[in-house]
Amino acid sequence: MSGNKRAAMMGTAVLATTVFLSGCGLLGNEEKKEIDPPQNVTYLKDSEAGSTEGKTAAEAKDGGKKESAETSMVETELYLIDKDGYVVSKSMSLPKKDAIAKQALEYLVVNGPVSEMLPNGFRAVLPADTQVSVNIKDGVAAVDFSKEFANYKKEDELRILQAVTWTLTQFDSVKNVQLQVNGKKIDSMPVNGTPIKEGLSRVDGINLDTTGAADITNTKAVTVYYVGGSEGSHYYVPVTKRVSNNKTDNIDSIISELAAGPAYGSSLQSEFQPDVKLIDKAKVEGNKVTLNFNESIYGGFKEKVISENVLNSLVLSLTEQKGIESVSVKVKGKAELVMENGKKLSKPVTRPEKVNTGSF
Repeated sequence: MSGNKRAAMMGTAVLATTVFLSGCGLLGNEEKKEIDPPQNVTYLKDSEAGSTEGKTAAEAKDGGKKESAETSMVETELYLIDKDGYVVSKSMSLPKKDAIAKQALEYLVVNGPVSEMLPNGFRAVLPADTQVSVNIKDGVAAVDFSKEFANYKKEDELRILQAVTWTLTQFDSVKNVQLQVNGKKIDSMPVNGTPIKEGLSRVDGINLDTTGAADITNTKAVTVYYVGGSEGSHYYVPVTKRVSNNKTDNIDSIISELAAGPAYGSSLQSEFQPDVKLIDKAKVEGNKVTLNFNESIYGGFKEKVISENVLNSLVLSLTEQKGIESVSVKVKGKAELVMENGKKLSKPVTRPEKVNTGSF
């Protein structure tokens, strides 16, 4: 990314900070916490994704568990398409149901229940009138779509695959996704023929960027988070990039890609300076990774102050890696960092329960 684009981004950093922190809940706490969560909204345990068949109204009544409309809401990530064509998660409060995975996909349908909730510039991904059922067993979500599923433009094919996969795999009970149309398993997509025989997972990536990867066979995928949107309505966008197989350390590769920034001409931005580097090899202990940066991690801020956008992008990117749940940041061996809002960064930072929870 050009220096001018980085400089412009720094100018809006302070204004964007409040939006990011209240939306993503990254405050440097050791535990996952939501900042000022909506009242009477719960966060569904991943194991509660459910299957196609939920309890009937009669069963719920017999169980004697009555919940008012006010209290029966659950925060769920829906992957939608933004104005620039990126697939982006938006955390929304949906009615609490047993079959929450099925409901999440129903909220991806054009002209469906998500219509009144869509953020500005965003659109749903599944063709209008598409009906869906979901059955989850042994980590595999078998998704059955009605015939209307085939009524999409070919340029949206990968976006649909990514949105469905990432929406479902937010639940720990789903590792792999298989697609059916009218009860028949499909090995390729109906419009542009994208192969899906082996099923879908997050390993397949999202918002794919193969810039500079001349030989795909000699590369591996890593997903990093850049900043999308505009001033006052920013959000995080995951981008899967290709890095050399010769780089054995994914952590170092992720930091290099964050420093390199998004592809030239992209609408996305990064606050990482191009000369940000690790002084020492990343140290992984249990589920925590400790990083020791050079002073370039401060960017345009004064000494010991780190941009929340830098921190959030770093944590979101690294916690996509299997086994990493928290990130501890040092600069030249010292952990006495301060965020823009004046809070001390004294504890490891964990990924928020949900991403992009604010309004944008």
